[in-house]
Amino acid sequence: MKTLRYLSAALLFALAGALLATPARAATLHAVLLIASPQPGPTDPRLAAYEVPMKRVLRFNSYIFQGSDTAEIGQHSRAELVIGQGHELIVETGDNPLALRIRWAAGGLNTGITVRPGVPVVLGGSSTGKKKGEVYAVILMLK
Repeated sequence: MKTLRYLSAALLFALAGALLATPARAATLHAVLLIASPQPGPTDPRLAAYEVPMKRVLRFNSYIFQGSDTAEIGQHSRAELVIGQGHELIVETGDNPLALRIRWAAGGLNTGITVRPGVPVVLGGSSTGKKKGEVYAVILMLK
Protein backbone atom coordinates (compact mmCIF):
# COMPACT_ATOMS: atom_id res chain seq x y z
CA MET A 1 0.00 0.00 0.00
CA LYS A 2 2.86 2.38 0.88
CA THR A 3 4.55 1.60 -2.41
CA LEU A 4 1.37 2.49 -4.30
CA ARG A 5 1.19 5.87 -2.53
CA TYR A 6 4.84 6.63 -3.34
CA LEU A 7 4.37 5.64 -6.97
CA SER A 8 1.20 7.76 -7.22
CA ALA A 9 2.97 10.77 -5.69
CA ALA A 10 5.99 10.33 -7.98
CA LEU A 11 3.73 10.07 -11.04
CA LEU A 12 1.83 13.19 -9.98
CA PHE A 13 5.07 15.19 -9.55
CA ALA A 14 6.41 13.94 -12.89
CA LEU A 15 3.19 14.94 -14.65
CA ALA A 16 3.18 18.39 -13.01
CA GLY A 17 6.82 18.91 -13.99
CA ALA A 18 6.10 17.94 -17.59
CA LEU A 19 3.18 20.37 -17.77
CA LEU A 20 5.23 23.22 -16.32
CA ALA A 21 8.10 22.53 -18.71
CA THR A 22 5.85 22.71 -21.77
CA PRO A 23 6.86 25.78 -23.81
CA ALA A 24 4.36 28.60 -24.17
CA ARG A 25 2.49 28.77 -27.45
CA ALA A 26 3.45 31.29 -30.04
CA ALA A 27 1.51 34.54 -30.20
CA THR A 28 1.12 37.11 -32.95
CA LEU A 29 2.86 40.46 -32.44
CA HIS A 30 1.44 43.28 -34.56
CA ALA A 31 3.49 46.48 -35.04
CA VAL A 32 2.22 49.72 -36.60
CA LEU A 33 4.45 52.63 -37.63
CA LEU A 34 2.86 56.06 -37.50
CA ILE A 35 3.70 59.74 -37.54
CA ALA A 36 2.50 61.76 -34.55
CA SER A 37 1.97 65.40 -35.43
CA PRO A 38 1.30 68.49 -33.31
CA GLN A 39 -0.70 69.90 -36.22
CA PRO A 40 -4.49 69.64 -35.85
CA GLY A 41 -6.06 67.19 -38.22
CA PRO A 42 -7.96 63.95 -38.41
CA THR A 43 -6.42 60.73 -37.17
CA ASP A 44 -6.03 58.07 -39.83
CA PRO A 45 -9.06 55.74 -39.51
CA ARG A 46 -6.73 52.70 -39.41
CA LEU A 47 -5.45 54.04 -36.06
CA ALA A 48 -8.85 54.78 -34.48
CA ALA A 49 -8.65 51.78 -32.11
CA TYR A 50 -5.34 53.10 -30.72
CA GLU A 51 -6.15 56.83 -30.51
CA VAL A 52 -6.88 56.95 -26.76
CA PRO A 53 -3.61 55.29 -25.62
CA MET A 54 -1.64 57.30 -28.19
CA LYS A 55 -3.03 60.61 -26.94
CA ARG A 56 -2.34 59.58 -23.35
CA VAL A 57 1.29 58.64 -24.08
CA LEU A 58 2.29 60.89 -26.99
CA ARG A 59 -0.01 63.91 -26.52
CA PHE A 60 -0.08 64.94 -30.17
CA ASN A 61 -3.04 66.21 -32.19
CA SER A 62 -3.07 63.87 -35.19
CA TYR A 63 -1.68 60.49 -36.19
CA ILE A 64 -0.82 59.26 -39.69
CA PHE A 65 -0.47 55.54 -40.54
CA GLN A 66 2.83 54.67 -42.25
CA GLY A 67 2.92 50.86 -42.34
CA SER A 68 2.67 47.66 -40.33
CA ASP A 69 3.88 44.09 -40.03
CA THR A 70 3.18 41.01 -37.91
CA ALA A 71 5.31 38.15 -36.61
CA GLU A 72 4.88 35.02 -34.52
CA ILE A 73 6.82 35.09 -31.26
CA GLY A 74 7.23 32.62 -28.40
CA GLN A 75 9.92 31.59 -25.95
CA HIS A 76 13.47 32.22 -27.14
CA SER A 77 12.42 33.72 -30.45
CA ARG A 78 13.63 36.50 -32.74
CA ALA A 79 11.53 38.37 -35.27
CA GLU A 80 12.26 41.15 -37.73
CA LEU A 81 9.27 43.34 -38.53
CA VAL A 82 9.52 45.66 -41.54
CA ILE A 83 7.00 48.34 -40.61
CA GLY A 84 7.32 50.84 -43.46
CA GLN A 85 9.31 53.90 -44.56
CA GLY A 86 12.57 51.95 -44.09
CA HIS A 87 11.86 51.22 -40.42
CA GLU A 88 12.51 47.78 -38.97
CA LEU A 89 11.96 46.39 -35.48
CA ILE A 90 14.01 43.50 -34.15
CA VAL A 91 12.16 41.73 -31.36
CA GLU A 92 13.72 39.05 -29.16
CA THR A 93 12.30 37.01 -26.30
CA GLY A 94 13.83 34.80 -23.62
CA ASP A 95 12.19 32.45 -21.15
CA ASN A 96 9.21 34.80 -20.78
CA PRO A 97 7.62 35.42 -24.20
CA LEU A 98 5.85 38.52 -22.84
CA ALA A 99 9.17 40.22 -21.99
CA LEU A 100 10.38 41.70 -25.26
CA ARG A 101 13.74 43.18 -26.18
CA ILE A 102 13.09 45.79 -28.88
CA ARG A 103 15.66 47.34 -31.22
CA TRP A 104 14.40 50.09 -33.53
CA ALA A 105 17.47 51.63 -35.16
CA ALA A 106 15.68 54.29 -37.22
CA GLY A 107 13.66 55.33 -34.17
CA GLY A 108 16.75 55.49 -31.95
CA LEU A 109 15.37 52.95 -29.48
CA ASN A 110 16.87 49.89 -27.79
CA THR A 111 14.77 48.83 -24.82
CA GLY A 112 13.00 46.05 -22.98
CA ILE A 113 9.26 46.01 -22.36
CA THR A 114 6.68 43.63 -20.98
CA VAL A 115 3.49 43.29 -22.99
CA ARG A 116 0.06 41.97 -22.12
CA PRO A 117 -2.09 40.30 -24.77
CA GLY A 118 -4.68 42.71 -26.14
CA VAL A 119 -3.15 45.82 -24.53
CA PRO A 120 -1.41 48.24 -26.94
CA VAL A 121 2.07 49.54 -26.12
CA VAL A 122 3.11 52.88 -27.66
CA LEU A 123 6.79 53.59 -28.29
CA GLY A 124 7.93 57.11 -29.15
CA GLY A 125 10.74 57.49 -31.65
CA SER A 126 12.80 60.11 -33.40
CA SER A 127 11.83 63.18 -35.39
CA THR A 128 10.60 62.61 -38.94
CA GLY A 129 12.71 65.52 -40.16
CA LYS A 130 9.80 66.52 -42.41
CA LYS A 131 7.67 68.96 -40.44
CA LYS A 132 8.42 70.70 -37.18
CA GLY A 133 7.36 68.66 -34.16
CA GLU A 134 6.50 65.46 -36.03
CA VAL A 135 7.86 62.19 -34.62
CA TYR A 136 7.69 58.53 -35.54
CA ALA A 137 5.97 56.19 -33.12
CA VAL A 138 5.24 52.47 -33.03
CA ILE A 139 2.24 50.67 -31.58
CA LEU A 140 2.79 47.06 -30.49
CA MET A 141 -0.09 44.69 -29.82
CA LEU A 142 0.22 41.05 -28.83
CA LYS A 143 -2.71 38.89 -29.93
